[in-house]
Amino acid sequence: MIRSAATRLARPLAVASSSSATSSSSAPLLRRSIHIEKKMERLGIELPAAPLPKANYNIVCLPPGGETTTMYVSGHLPIKADGTLITGTLGPDRGGMTVEEGYDAARHCALNILATLKSQLGDLDRVEQVVKVRVFGIVNSHTSFHQQHLVMDGCSDLIMQVFDKPVGYHARSAIGTNTLPLNAPVEVEAIVTIRRE
Repeated sequence: MIRSAATRLARPLAVASSSSATSSSSAPLLRRSIHIEKKMERLGIELPAAPLPKANYNIVCLPPGGETTTMYVSGHLPIKADGTLITGTLGPDRGGMTVEEGYDAARHCALNILATLKSQLGDLDRVEQVVKVRVFGIVNSHTSFHQQHLVMDGCSDLIMQVFDKPVGYHARSAIGTNTLPLNAPVEVEAIVTIRRE
């Protein structure tokens, strides 16, 4: 039986501990280093609560692997810290959002992705490489709007600000579409390489 999105929670990844055979599988157990989190604190970057899936899917997928493995992060919408969703369509010449407003929305997508990674991994220092910030029908825009790449910089700039080179330097695509779920202006998914601990 399929559970509703309202009741389905994305559980943190269970991580094997080399020092204890009684590790709990309901929460990540790992060595804390918090360099990235300290950097975010210095930069004044605050993460929202980790979002939940909006339909029948998991917020991340982590295939089995060795010491490092690839994590696939589902599409994230621009949800603010107060829980409100930024909505709208890009295209100021048609009465829509400006590039600057879209940039801000994409930045909020990145914040939500980071919140998910923090929730799932417990420690953002476990991110070895942001492989790709992938846009899949990502910028909700009018047909006359052709600056989707500048909108997506809102996400890319934050990822680079937090992780810097080489970890944060990623591949990317920017695609326009005529609609997105919940009338969101931007949706972003990511592929990251993580270190198992």
